[in-house]
Amino acid sequence: MRGFRPGLTARRFFTLRLPPRPPRPPGTRLSSGLGAAAGALEQAMDELLRRAVPARPVYELREKTPAPAEGQCADFVNFYGGLTEVAERAELLGRLAQGFGVDHSQVAEQSAGVLQLRQQQREAAVLLLAEDRLRYALMPRYRGLFHHISKLDGGVRFLVQLRADLLQAQTLKLVEGPHVREMDGVLKSMLSEWFSSGFLNLERVTWHSPCEVLQKISESEAVHPVKNWMDIKRRVGPYRRCYFFSHCSTPEEPLVVLHVALTNDITSNIQAIVKECPPSETEDKNKIVAAIFYSISLTQQGLQGVELGTFLIKRVIKELQKEFPDLGTFSSLSPVPGFTKWLLGLLSSQKDHGRSQLFTDSESKEISEIIGGPINETLKVFLSSHEWVKSEKLVRMLRVPLMRLCAWYLYGEKHRGYALNPVANFHLQNGAVMWRINWMADVSLRGITGSCGLMVNYRYYLEERATHSTAYLGSKYIKASEQVLSLVSQFQKNSKL
Repeated sequence: MRGFRPGLTARRFFTLRLPPRPPRPPGTRLSSGLGAAAGALEQAMDELLRRAVPARPVYELREKTPAPAEGQCADFVNFYGGLTEVAERAELLGRLAQGFGVDHSQVAEQSAGVLQLRQQQREAAVLLLAEDRLRYALMPRYRGLFHHISKLDGGVRFLVQLRADLLQAQTLKLVEGPHVREMDGVLKSMLSEWFSSGFLNLERVTWHSPCEVLQKISESEAVHPVKNWMDIKRRVGPYRRCYFFSHCSTPEEPLVVLHVALTNDITSNIQAIVKECPPSETEDKNKIVAAIFYSISLTQQGLQGVELGTFLIKRVIKELQKEFPDLGTFSSLSPVPGFTKWLLGLLSSQKDHGRSQLFTDSESKEISEIIGGPINETLKVFLSSHEWVKSEKLVRMLRVPLMRLCAWYLYGEKHRGYALNPVANFHLQNGAVMWRINWMADVSLRGITGSCGLMVNYRYYLEERATHSTAYLGSKYIKASEQVLSLVSQFQKNSKL
């Protein structure tokens, strides 16, 4: 998927037919624009969609109707590529979702037919045919457009970028509503089929990989940014492994990247992995006891929700076991994104009455003496800045309460019954154990501001992974170590939320 890093568009791959338009202020909807230009563009969009979106043939002719000419799909791609503003693309996608989805009258008619046949207890063949008609009616018209675009040269990567634009437009609230969410779900489902594990290539990055690949790996690193060429050399050198998935149609184009450290124990801080020191020239396999997954980054935002990361970890474990047959310890060293924001929200919701509901009385007294003010408001100011780590007294005093608060955030805070924290949710779905919370594990600016320096080891016990995954996905049960459960118990005892 060459060139489809976030922020780039399909314009690099297709000949454009539209002249560039003057920029529109970010976030502006076309529907709020005034003048003939906006109206002309909206009319051009409607005409394009009527021409480009294939009509649905009747059920009996669904396999006999010829595909639309490539030019119709190419017109859509070219037109879309010529839209230079986020708001313009959002408008087109919104019109596509709203006007070319499911024919609800057909769905109602076919549903009634299925229900009637069930009541009549008709034979299985008749009922199955009616159900197939219903499935056909439930397919939105724009699915046909996406299907035919995928057959164009560069069409799949165009659709990856189109979904990235759709996600961005929803985040900016330029397009909203059930029709848009439905189209996103349809596109995600199609991409999941095209990017299933059977079509993905596992590739290892070394210092001898093409310069272009090393550059892309550096640019895509979203967890621990790469500082310079020496830094990336260390990350692909001895005692380190870097792997990525590429699609069979675009080899050497990273889709998702995984960095691994080969260590003699389960590492508790990231500085030990990304420290600035010259790499050893040779590896001693006798020193390699554990494989630490310390960074996984999705390079294509349009593939959010497609299980690339899950597949990648499973494949990398198998690859490492081939290289190191005796290697049996696998763990992540993961950040806790959102913890600081969650904690600041709790502090903001608490009213100062000389004590805090998050800390014990003795903790509140000592922290107040150190920070020199009411604990909730003053501590919120301190934690909003990374400067607080320069106070050894404050760092030492906050260790116990922040560890138990972090344990509760990871273990107890839920979204629809699953872990609220997205990194925790990812590893738990994969069958990992919430194994150890580490204090001052990432003292970088990003680590302090995002998670108060805390990091977590999610440990993968290979023989139990499937059982843990099933328990989490089915019963929402989190498998955690004694350390984590003890911290959760301390939170429940000492915090009064």
